[in-house]
Amino acid sequence: MRRITVGILAHVDAGKTTLSEALLYRGGRLKKPGRVDHGDAFLDTDDLERRRGITIFAKQAVLPLQSAVLTLLDTPGHVDFAAEAERTLSVLDCAILVISGTDGVQSHTRTLWQLLARHRVPTFVFVNKMDLPGSEKGPLLSALNSALGGGFVDFSLPKAELAEELAGLDEAVLEEYINTGTVSDESTAGLIAARRAFPCWFGSALRLQGVDELLAGLEQWAPVPVYPAAFSARVFKVSRDEQGTRLTHIKVTGGSLKAKTLLEGRTAAGEPWQQKADALRLYSGAKFAPLAEAEAGTVCAVTGLEHTWPGEGLGAEPDEGAPALEPVLACEVLAPEGTDVSDLLTKLRLLEQEDPLLQVEWNEAAGRVQVRLMGEVQQQVLAHLMKSRFGLDISFGPGSIVYKETIAAPVVGMGHFEPLRHYAEVHLLLEPGERGSGLLLQSSVSEDELDGNWQRLVLSHLAERRHPGVLTGSPITDMKITLVAGKAHLKHTEGGDFRQATFRALRHGLMQAENILLEPWYAFRLEVPAANLGRAMADVQRMGGRFDPPETLGDAALLTGEAPVSEMTGYAAQVAAYTKGNGRLSVTVRGYEPCHNAEQVIAAAGYDPERDTENPADSVFCSHGAGVVVPWREAAAKMHLENQVRLEPEKEEQASAPAPARAARPAAGGLEEDAQLAAIFERTYGPVQRRELLFRSPKEEKSAAPAGPWKKTPEYLLVDGYNVIFDWPDLKALAAQDLSAAREALIQILCNYQGYHKCTLIVVFDAYRVTGGAGGVQREGGVWVVYTKEAETADAYIEKVTYELGRLEKERRVRVVTSDGAEQLIILGHGTLRVSSRMFRREMEATEREIAEIIAAHNARNC
Repeated sequence: MRRITVGILAHVDAGKTTLSEALLYRGGRLKKPGRVDHGDAFLDTDDLERRRGITIFAKQAVLPLQSAVLTLLDTPGHVDFAAEAERTLSVLDCAILVISGTDGVQSHTRTLWQLLARHRVPTFVFVNKMDLPGSEKGPLLSALNSALGGGFVDFSLPKAELAEELAGLDEAVLEEYINTGTVSDESTAGLIAARRAFPCWFGSALRLQGVDELLAGLEQWAPVPVYPAAFSARVFKVSRDEQGTRLTHIKVTGGSLKAKTLLEGRTAAGEPWQQKADALRLYSGAKFAPLAEAEAGTVCAVTGLEHTWPGEGLGAEPDEGAPALEPVLACEVLAPEGTDVSDLLTKLRLLEQEDPLLQVEWNEAAGRVQVRLMGEVQQQVLAHLMKSRFGLDISFGPGSIVYKETIAAPVVGMGHFEPLRHYAEVHLLLEPGERGSGLLLQSSVSEDELDGNWQRLVLSHLAERRHPGVLTGSPITDMKITLVAGKAHLKHTEGGDFRQATFRALRHGLMQAENILLEPWYAFRLEVPAANLGRAMADVQRMGGRFDPPETLGDAALLTGEAPVSEMTGYAAQVAAYTKGNGRLSVTVRGYEPCHNAEQVIAAAGYDPERDTENPADSVFCSHGAGVVVPWREAAAKMHLENQVRLEPEKEEQASAPAPARAARPAAGGLEEDAQLAAIFERTYGPVQRRELLFRSPKEEKSAAPAGPWKKTPEYLLVDGYNVIFDWPDLKALAAQDLSAAREALIQILCNYQGYHKCTLIVVFDAYRVTGGAGGVQREGGVWVVYTKEAETADAYIEKVTYELGRLEKERRVRVVTSDGAEQLIILGHGTLRVSSRMFRREMEATEREIAEIIAAHNARNC
């Protein structure tokens, strides 16, 4: 019989647990469906879940059907436990995404959809609460296709209509439909498995409407993978039962697993382990049945394994990659006075085994224990677990932003450890990786040069802990680290020697590198009344964020974009205040980007990498029978192995130069970016006439002076388009109805101004995700209209252009029209004149009067 693992995911309060109960009831597993509000839901087994009325931990239930056995995995819906839901995705054959018919697609729905797409999970959709007023099938289906990217099909349609809908999703299926007038079951199943079609059913889980149709659809269309013969399994969860027994929850993805089988793997730190699978348990709700053997496709719990971790692959199954979701807040754990810190750490690390993203840390310098959490609800759950399991009351201090560090260019780090009767030398190549890639570890050394056991030991040491950067001591990430050379001694080398040499080599490389501080960013969705749109846009710009062109939603406006977590934290309360409760902000963690205020953060951290005795960059050499510490600046010249990596010539020259007292600095824009800016500017507005000499003698100055009267110097006028639109009342009112019409009206006004003053006039509009990401430039009536490229604000574009003009066109007058205070200060630094939007409005009105007077005088002469 087919075994199908189905996950149920939803935004909180969409009715996910209610649907799980309804499926189990209609499938004959329950005598009556439980209810969250009654505290008797079959899958909410934890006391805290029943009291709070939310799902906190992923649970499973077995549902036998006529032709298949479904294993339902109910996942948490609250955003604070999204990491628990993500861990479950790796073992799913398909998923049910529950949408609230009254609320539609919500912020966390989008996050879950992105995770499902990332893991390539075929997805079925159940639109719940259709019995409530305001829930209409047509608009909801259109909203799904619009918000989540298309492919959503109502599978309750008659067969002929359904075939027509499916034919529009794929060319091969369309050809089949044209030739036969229908779409086969095989083609339909292929579309679902390939995530080209997403079957949708509409109903009410509470009233059991649409549940039978969903069950029948799962039984008919759910894809079943083909499993290999060799044993493999994926660990997706670690927990403990009421007696404290450690449970490793796995899905067998190949072959089979019998009780008492000897399993092996590697810990999260890379250390090998071997243990027996003492017993296999098949859970359904809070109860379980023992298993003698788990066949491929079975989801079960294993006892006796003490070193497994979520995401680990057993047998032929590879380990899972880094999670997409991770906490961005670090909180201090506050324990009662007199609590033994080591005992507190031990208990927290037991919970860390179940949720590796807690990342429990002991900050010795500050004398405090820290954990990483998603939000306030997770704090409450962690405090409850510490109290119920260990009898320890804890609370939390205020959260702080979790920063990370990476590098901007390749660098070689060298570490040597040779006190008396010890020896190891390691050379590492550090290279920047793609954003979000984490740490990639590899070796390029032949085993003829360094034994494979030593090489694996070096890589294990790199993986065994989080390594601090040199800017703020935050963990390093997004980096490829390659072992390029190493040396051991036949008699004196021990394993710990390579640990010391490896850590010193990594630190040595970071001290020389061009380091970048990274901060977490939110993707936000902000709905405000149209009258408050200008305030919202100004706030996002002030935060250093960016946004898409605003959309009009009746009397409201929608603003989507990204902003730093540090700036947007607490902004929801401000939105509620200035919109008088009519605004709505939703955010999801987008990832890490270069810190917008790196210098301030680094200064506030006060971290000195050379005083960090736990993470030295210096090397230890043997001299006259004793170990001598050689400062990292001088260590490279004393290494026993030659540098095996040749970087670019200019990098070699920089490396040989004396290093400053603190080599680690945040990366800034480079010469390549400046050259690209200049090229873009010249390509857009024509070649820039550069001055040939920086200094001239008085004789040269005299000979260069014009013979006649001084000519009026050319003028550049740059206008921040949206800043002006939302500052001028008439344009602002027009924008509330049609933003594109407001843009056209502003462009026409500027055309009149340009025609009269004969200046080079450039109006810049934010347009972050233009197809292709290159932005656009066009000329309308003498005015250059610029739509910025992807991920670039109008402020940033104007600041760069004014800098280039100030540097290259010193005889030209440059003015910028904006009311953004921060931008005004920056452009003043570029030698540019600033004009507020209101001052420019008065100047525009004066120009229109002058034009009118000229026209009137001309007409009078002709009369």
